[in-house]
Amino acid sequence: MSEFEEWWRRTRKLFKEIDKLFEDMFKSSFEELEKGERRIGPYIYGFSMTIGPDGVPRIREWGNIKPGIVRPRISESIEPFTDVIDEGDVIKVIADIPGVEKDRIKVEATENFVEISASNEDRKYYKKVRLPAKVKPETAKAKYKNGVLTITIEKVEKGKKESGFKVKIE
Repeated sequence: MSEFEEWWRRTRKLFKEIDKLFEDMFKSSFEELEKGERRIGPYIYGFSMTIGPDGVPRIREWGNIKPGIVRPRISESIEPFTDVIDEGDVIKVIADIPGVEKDRIKVEATENFVEISASNEDRKYYKKVRLPAKVKPETAKAKYKNGVLTITIEKVEKGKKESGFKVKIE
Protein backbone atom coordinates (compact mmCIF):
# COMPACT_ATOMS: atom_id res chain seq x y z
CA MET A 1 0.00 0.00 0.00
CA SER A 2 1.41 3.40 -0.93
CA GLU A 3 1.91 6.25 1.53
CA PHE A 4 -0.98 8.17 -0.04
CA GLU A 5 -3.34 5.18 0.19
CA GLU A 6 -2.47 4.72 3.88
CA TRP A 7 -3.07 8.43 4.56
CA TRP A 8 -6.39 8.34 2.68
CA ARG A 9 -7.53 5.25 4.61
CA ARG A 10 -6.79 6.92 7.97
CA THR A 11 -8.35 10.24 6.88
CA ARG A 12 -11.49 8.55 5.60
CA LYS A 13 -11.83 6.66 8.89
CA LEU A 14 -11.45 9.92 10.84
CA PHE A 15 -14.12 11.65 8.71
CA LYS A 16 -16.49 8.72 9.24
CA GLU A 17 -16.03 9.07 13.01
CA ILE A 18 -16.68 12.81 12.82
CA ASP A 19 -19.79 12.22 10.70
CA LYS A 20 -21.03 9.70 13.27
CA LEU A 21 -20.50 12.23 16.10
CA PHE A 22 -22.51 14.88 14.23
CA GLU A 23 -25.21 12.37 13.37
CA ASP A 24 -25.53 11.27 17.01
CA MET A 25 -25.53 14.88 18.19
CA PHE A 26 -28.31 15.98 15.83
CA LYS A 27 -30.28 12.78 16.32
CA SER A 28 -30.33 13.14 20.12
CA SER A 29 -31.20 16.85 19.87
CA PHE A 30 -34.11 16.22 17.50
CA GLU A 31 -35.38 13.28 19.58
CA GLU A 32 -35.44 15.53 22.66
CA LEU A 33 -37.34 18.20 20.73
CA GLU A 34 -39.86 15.69 19.32
CA LYS A 35 -40.59 14.27 22.78
CA GLY A 36 -40.88 17.76 24.21
CA GLU A 37 -38.45 16.80 26.95
CA ARG A 38 -36.21 19.77 26.72
CA ARG A 39 -36.82 23.42 26.08
CA ILE A 40 -34.08 25.78 27.09
CA GLY A 41 -33.83 29.32 26.03
CA PRO A 42 -32.97 31.98 25.44
CA TYR A 43 -29.32 31.25 24.75
CA ILE A 44 -27.10 33.74 26.55
CA TYR A 45 -23.33 34.06 26.38
CA GLY A 46 -21.08 36.91 27.35
CA PHE A 47 -17.60 37.59 28.58
CA SER A 48 -15.58 40.34 30.13
CA MET A 49 -11.87 40.82 29.88
CA THR A 50 -9.83 42.74 32.41
CA ILE A 51 -6.17 43.05 33.21
CA GLY A 52 -5.31 42.25 36.80
CA PRO A 53 -2.83 44.12 39.00
CA ASP A 54 -0.19 41.59 37.99
CA GLY A 55 -0.62 42.51 34.31
CA VAL A 56 -2.22 39.17 33.38
CA PRO A 57 -5.44 39.36 31.34
CA ARG A 58 -8.46 37.64 32.91
CA ILE A 59 -11.45 36.49 30.89
CA ARG A 60 -14.71 35.78 32.73
CA GLU A 61 -17.57 34.06 30.93
CA TRP A 62 -21.23 34.29 31.90
CA GLY A 63 -24.57 33.12 30.58
CA ASN A 64 -26.07 29.65 30.14
CA ILE A 65 -23.72 28.27 27.47
CA LYS A 66 -20.57 26.51 28.70
CA PRO A 67 -17.88 24.89 26.57
CA GLY A 68 -18.12 21.11 26.26
CA ILE A 69 -16.04 18.34 24.74
CA VAL A 70 -18.27 17.59 21.75
CA ARG A 71 -20.84 20.37 21.89
CA PRO A 72 -21.53 23.26 24.21
CA ARG A 73 -23.49 22.50 27.36
CA ILE A 74 -26.58 24.61 27.73
CA SER A 75 -28.01 24.85 31.21
CA GLU A 76 -31.46 25.90 32.23
CA SER A 77 -30.14 28.53 34.63
CA ILE A 78 -28.25 31.60 33.48
CA GLU A 79 -25.02 32.52 35.22
CA PRO A 80 -25.37 36.25 35.91
CA PHE A 81 -22.56 38.66 35.22
CA THR A 82 -20.94 39.40 38.58
CA ASP A 83 -18.22 41.63 39.89
CA VAL A 84 -16.41 41.24 43.22
CA ILE A 85 -14.93 44.38 44.75
CA ASP A 86 -12.63 44.35 47.79
CA GLU A 87 -13.09 47.68 49.59
CA GLY A 88 -10.71 47.11 52.49
CA ASP A 89 -12.97 46.23 55.41
CA VAL A 90 -15.89 44.94 53.28
CA ILE A 91 -16.36 42.90 50.12
CA LYS A 92 -19.08 43.80 47.62
CA VAL A 93 -20.56 41.31 45.18
CA ILE A 94 -22.56 42.93 42.38
CA ALA A 95 -24.70 40.71 40.13
CA ASP A 96 -26.91 41.58 37.14
CA ILE A 97 -30.22 39.76 37.62
CA PRO A 98 -32.78 41.55 35.44
CA GLY A 99 -36.42 40.55 35.21
CA VAL A 100 -36.78 38.90 38.63
CA GLU A 101 -38.84 40.10 41.58
CA LYS A 102 -36.94 40.83 44.80
CA ASP A 103 -38.80 38.17 46.79
CA ARG A 104 -37.72 35.48 44.26
CA ILE A 105 -33.98 35.98 44.94
CA LYS A 106 -32.11 33.81 47.45
CA VAL A 107 -28.64 34.66 48.74
CA GLU A 108 -26.60 32.39 50.99
CA ALA A 109 -23.23 33.40 52.39
CA THR A 110 -20.42 31.38 53.96
CA GLU A 111 -16.94 32.47 54.99
CA ASN A 112 -15.57 31.82 51.48
CA PHE A 113 -18.55 31.86 49.08
CA VAL A 114 -21.74 33.67 48.17
CA GLU A 115 -24.41 31.62 46.41
CA ILE A 116 -27.04 33.48 44.40
CA SER A 117 -30.17 31.88 42.96
CA ALA A 118 -33.25 33.50 41.50
CA SER A 119 -36.15 32.36 39.37
CA ASN A 120 -39.16 33.75 37.60
CA GLU A 121 -41.62 32.06 35.24
CA ASP A 122 -39.27 32.45 32.28
CA ARG A 123 -35.82 32.96 33.85
CA LYS A 124 -33.54 31.16 36.28
CA TYR A 125 -30.24 32.49 37.57
CA TYR A 126 -27.57 30.71 39.58
CA LYS A 127 -23.99 31.50 40.53
CA LYS A 128 -21.61 30.52 43.30
CA VAL A 129 -19.01 33.26 43.81
CA ARG A 130 -15.67 32.60 45.52
CA LEU A 131 -14.71 35.52 47.72
CA PRO A 132 -11.14 36.89 47.76
CA ALA A 133 -10.97 36.88 51.60
CA LYS A 134 -12.79 35.30 54.53
CA VAL A 135 -15.93 37.16 55.58
CA LYS A 136 -18.44 37.19 58.43
CA PRO A 137 -21.55 35.69 56.79
CA GLU A 138 -23.84 37.02 59.52
CA THR A 139 -23.01 40.61 58.45
CA ALA A 140 -24.20 40.14 54.86
CA LYS A 141 -26.63 42.76 53.56
CA ALA A 142 -28.21 42.75 50.11
CA LYS A 143 -29.99 45.41 48.05
CA TYR A 144 -31.82 44.88 44.77
CA LYS A 145 -32.65 47.78 42.49
CA ASN A 146 -33.23 48.00 38.72
CA GLY A 147 -32.07 44.42 38.12
CA VAL A 148 -28.80 44.83 40.02
CA LEU A 149 -28.16 42.87 43.23
CA THR A 150 -25.51 44.32 45.55
CA ILE A 151 -24.29 42.21 48.46
CA THR A 152 -22.03 43.76 51.11
CA ILE A 153 -20.19 41.56 53.63
CA GLU A 154 -17.70 42.51 56.32
CA LYS A 155 -14.30 40.83 56.26
CA VAL A 156 -13.05 38.74 59.15
CA GLU A 157 -10.71 40.85 61.22
CA LYS A 158 -7.09 39.99 60.80
CA GLY A 159 -5.50 38.40 63.86
CA LYS A 160 -3.04 40.39 65.87
CA LYS A 161 0.56 40.00 64.85
CA GLU A 162 2.61 38.15 67.38
CA SER A 163 4.94 40.48 69.13
CA GLY A 164 8.56 39.51 68.98
CA PHE A 165 11.89 40.85 69.94
CA LYS A 166 15.16 41.32 68.19
CA VAL A 167 17.83 38.80 68.79
CA LYS A 168 21.36 40.10 69.05
CA ILE A 169 23.82 38.20 66.95
CA GLU A 170 27.21 37.69 68.56
